[in-house]
Amino acid sequence: MHSQPLVVDIHTHILPEHIPPFAQRFGYGGFIHLDHHCPGCARMMKDDQFFREIQANCWDPEVRLGECAVHGVHMQVLSTVPVMFSYWAPAKDALEVARFLNDHIADVVQRYPGRFEGLGTLPMQDPDRSIQELERCKAIGLKGIQIGSHINDWNLDAPELFPVFQACERLGMAVFVHPWDMMGTPTMPKYWLPWLVGMPAESSRALCSLIFGGVLERLPGMRVAIAHGGGSFPATLGRIQHGFDVRPDLCAVDNPIPPASYVGRFWLDSLVHDPKALDFITNMMGEDKIALGSDYPFPLGELEPGKLIQSMDWTGEKKAKVLGQNALDWLNGPA
Repeated sequence: MHSQPLVVDIHTHILPEHIPPFAQRFGYGGFIHLDHHCPGCARMMKDDQFFREIQANCWDPEVRLGECAVHGVHMQVLSTVPVMFSYWAPAKDALEVARFLNDHIADVVQRYPGRFEGLGTLPMQDPDRSIQELERCKAIGLKGIQIGSHINDWNLDAPELFPVFQACERLGMAVFVHPWDMMGTPTMPKYWLPWLVGMPAESSRALCSLIFGGVLERLPGMRVAIAHGGGSFPATLGRIQHGFDVRPDLCAVDNPIPPASYVGRFWLDSLVHDPKALDFITNMMGEDKIALGSDYPFPLGELEPGKLIQSMDWTGEKKAKVLGQNALDWLNGPA
């Protein structure tokens, strides 16, 4: 046992240092490559378009572990950067990208036992290929998958996706839902609004789809965590429940169970940037269902992972759950 509580960060992103020239390989654009323009830094480029500047902590496990030591983080759960999902691409190509990324994460996990766990990515636009890759992810030691808040034109209640979620339950693979491809982006060109407004809405869209679509009802053993504190879902659950009550003809068409009854059936990460908000989601969801998530190493994340939780006026036992134990329960399932 650590003298301090175990600290596990379920929301950290990693990339391989060198990404193959997928656009060249597949014969069309839209894929990310890295331009290592100076030591320890790189530009993420989508074809010739700049996407994001990253540093070595995005690809170098040694740099990550150094920063984990500074922040007191014992284990990171690794997932790819959502822009790598490639749901828009032909499925056979998206599968090749996913396999490359999943092998890289599995390799990092194997090389640093006990310091990292991994989540795979799947070509979700092709459920059959996704299930095959999910099985391979489990075989190479990954603990679950990260998926987007929607898959192209499918919300997460799409019947096409249900077999993938069924396979996650059957295989005991955790599911981390991350907002991406934010709604409203074309009409919000200024002020970083897709990230500030669209991203929280995406998390709520995903949760409402899983609840109203009966996915959580039919798969009680599926372990789902939602990034960014569940986005706007916790603050609008009263509205969502009221909508269900007054317009069941619109809301209850696929699942007659009230949305509020699913509170406590899924996990949220702690990434809300505000002590009142963290208290709110923890009181709402239960202290067993909030897990530290920082969005490391990106600036919209918690720059000192765990600092907000440590600052809370909570019992040591409650802090220990949110800092680490709940993450292990989500990752590993029932003992």
